[in-house]
Amino acid sequence: MIKKFIDKLLGKTPKAGSATPLGKRVEVLKSEHGIDLGLLDANAIKVVKTLCDAGHEAYVVGGAVRDLLLGLRPKDFDVATNATPEQVKALFRRAFIIGRRFRIVHVVYGRGREHEVIEVSTFRALIDATATEQVAGNEKTSKGDLAGKTSVVDASGRVLRDNVWGPQIEDAARRDFTVNAMYYDPVREVVIDYHGGIKDAKKKLLRMIGDPVTRYREDPVRIIRVVRFAAKLGFEIEPKTRAPIKEMAALLDNVPASRTFDEMIKLLQTGHALASIEELRKQGLHRGVFPVLDVALDEAHRHDGREKFVQLALADTDRRVGEGKPVAPSFMLACMLWHDVLDGWQKLKAQGEPAFPALQQAIDAVFDARIGDISGRGKLATDMREIWMMQPRFERRVGNTVATLVEQPRFRAGFDFLRLRADAGELDAELAEWWEDYSLGTDEERVALMELVRERGPVHRAAGAGAGAGSSGGGGGGGEGADPARRKRRRRRKPAAAGGEGGPASPPAA
Repeated sequence: MIKKFIDKLLGKTPKAGSATPLGKRVEVLKSEHGIDLGLLDANAIKVVKTLCDAGHEAYVVGGAVRDLLLGLRPKDFDVATNATPEQVKALFRRAFIIGRRFRIVHVVYGRGREHEVIEVSTFRALIDATATEQVAGNEKTSKGDLAGKTSVVDASGRVLRDNVWGPQIEDAARRDFTVNAMYYDPVREVVIDYHGGIKDAKKKLLRMIGDPVTRYREDPVRIIRVVRFAAKLGFEIEPKTRAPIKEMAALLDNVPASRTFDEMIKLLQTGHALASIEELRKQGLHRGVFPVLDVALDEAHRHDGREKFVQLALADTDRRVGEGKPVAPSFMLACMLWHDVLDGWQKLKAQGEPAFPALQQAIDAVFDARIGDISGRGKLATDMREIWMMQPRFERRVGNTVATLVEQPRFRAGFDFLRLRADAGELDAELAEWWEDYSLGTDEERVALMELVRERGPVHRAAGAGAGAGSSGGGGGGGEGADPARRKRRRRRKPAAAGGEGGPASPPAA
């Protein structure tokens, strides 16, 4: 640390080939970068101006600048500044300092579900992992050793604490990829580029800043991030950045399970989930990184219909993200693990267990075996359980249970899950069509649909399970009793884009 301080005083830069070259500051004018100011978020600009008016430097930073250069409207806006977290917090009415590993400030605008968070980080100094204080354990096992410290790494070089502030040039070197290390001044409309990020963005290339092996050791989650960005942006991974990925993947075992779980959810919610899965396979990361993905994709050959079901779920998630609709992590996870639940459920029923208790036991077993690390996340686990427990209730179309089920808060998610099962051929499509008709029907249409069930009996066989499925009492065989309600319903069906209703498998917001 003393040597680094002396080098800084003397103006020395790291030697060529070292892990983190500082780069050279280049100011790129609008005539060259072409960013449309109209794509920026008004609150992000407000945060930058507030900080600048208080005498600080401030810029929109990271992925938002990358997306702006590509002509895309960023989903999130982050701001970087030379103000400390305490100085940032003092400038805004609703601002909260969060995090221990990296202390940042969340500036909040609006309330309720419509609120927006602008994440503000302070420029961080370049640290030398070999000269930084080291602990033997991790975040959980070394809490006492981490207390009060600003810069700490573990035995593998992974950064556990990083709260040493520095100049912008060092902050840029701390960032992972060249395309994520640019700063945009919306007042002067200038991009600050230290590592050729604009050039790489134009070439659609993901390049690690510095030595990839060292950078992956600092934060193994970068291995997942490079896959996510490649899939999301359609970028190629630069050969030197790609080469150590498979070898370094073992470092992910040291990352807290909650953090890798969050990265998996991001991977599946980019709007390019199918491409992300393919990129994981391409980089040799489709086994062992995410236990939930392992069971959903790697063991597909063990379960008839599993792969098709998961592919349909991911494709629908991509569609919804592309249409600007919300997607729920609980719905995706319920789809990933459904066939594990289904296997256990069927085995317990075969042993004489009643349907509902058997399903509860199967769900408990899957939570214990597959997602113990997230089962404590109350709402996520509760939503998954409700989606699964609703499935046998769809088959009981009698009495008041039907109207009661439609009024359940999670009905839409449960129905969308049912629709996916029908699309995958797991059950007769008539069951899903009946529930769609009923949920969107008038009182008269609902009475007619209930009368159909009484006349024909329940139908919930898998499509193709028998030659007489459509003619023996409920496969939609053209009886006069079905036509009036269905003809009326289909004239009033809502379009698929209308808030996710009326289309197949549309998971609502969690």
